[in-house]
Amino acid sequence: MRSLVINPGSTSTKLAVFTDKSPEWEKNINHEREKINSFSRIIEQLDWRLELCIGRLREAGYSQEDFDFVVARGGLLDPIPGGTYLVDEDMIADLKAGKNGEHASNLGAIMAKEISAEADIPAFIVDPVSVDEFEALARLSGLPELPRKCQSHALNLKAIGRKTAAALDKDFFALNQIGVHLGGGISIAALKKGRIVDVNNANQGGPYSPERTGTLPALDLTNYIFTEKPEAAEMKKKIVGKGGLTAYLGTADGRKIEKEIAAGNEKAELIYQGMIYQIAKEIGSMAAVLAGEVAAIFLTGGLANSDYVTEKLEEYVNFLAPVYIFPGTAEMEHLVGGGLRVLQQEEEAKVYAEVRG
Repeated sequence: MRSLVINPGSTSTKLAVFTDKSPEWEKNINHEREKINSFSRIIEQLDWRLELCIGRLREAGYSQEDFDFVVARGGLLDPIPGGTYLVDEDMIADLKAGKNGEHASNLGAIMAKEISAEADIPAFIVDPVSVDEFEALARLSGLPELPRKCQSHALNLKAIGRKTAAALDKDFFALNQIGVHLGGGISIAALKKGRIVDVNNANQGGPYSPERTGTLPALDLTNYIFTEKPEAAEMKKKIVGKGGLTAYLGTADGRKIEKEIAAGNEKAELIYQGMIYQIAKEIGSMAAVLAGEVAAIFLTGGLANSDYVTEKLEEYVNFLAPVYIFPGTAEMEHLVGGGLRVLQQEEEAKVYAEVRG
């Protein structure tokens, strides 16, 4: 089967063509920040991005009729279980309205549906960021008005979870794992027989990361806001975008920081190791969620390319379970795999309206 994969991000749109599970062609379309900023809402980018994608496909010799299905990165939907979803009008309506927030990933399902309609083929999304498989205990925060929310790098966590299970020659749905996505934000998840039953939520808690603050002291944060009176947008940017390594060291680039450490910069070493220390603590908390029954811990995402980070993390946590390292992401392959499993009748496509929270 031949498939088209669409993965829209903030400043790029990734395209790929697969034959079954094998990549046949790929293209990363980079978008100028000035052009992106000219749109007041994400949905206004739809026609522009769609035209760019169709143009690149035509340049490569493809037309919509060449594909058996289209699959895209999912957007900010209502809370839903993990799995593969058929793109339908309920989903598109929520994404167009920005019901749960504005993000470039909202465009994925809509673009997939537009392209698939021309050829009368199915369009899917797989494991979007809104995947919510929390058990009741995980939602409790200590303040009823502020329940914990399940948001994570679900697409890559599920993808690498399957890879790790395959490395163990085990069924993904038969074992417990701790998944660690190390990117600009860091998601550390307890995967209980394939379900993300707890996760730190990279935007709101857990370790600090290259760009995010992670968990902050609640009373001190309250005092800071009422004393300094920052604008809401400024404060949100401080927490998500300008926090973590960026706040301490002025850069989110781990490679630069590691060069500074090698040159003897003690502050850089302390801050970098502080992040690793907090990641290890969060891994330990997820081991407690799984009552110590952990078959594997996997490290993935961009920072998993760093031997400095992965070796120190392994020193902290390898007493809990074997550590597997899969640098980068496997998002495109995972998207294809979800569509194939449905079309090969290995699983049934979910319907958004029937399962959303």
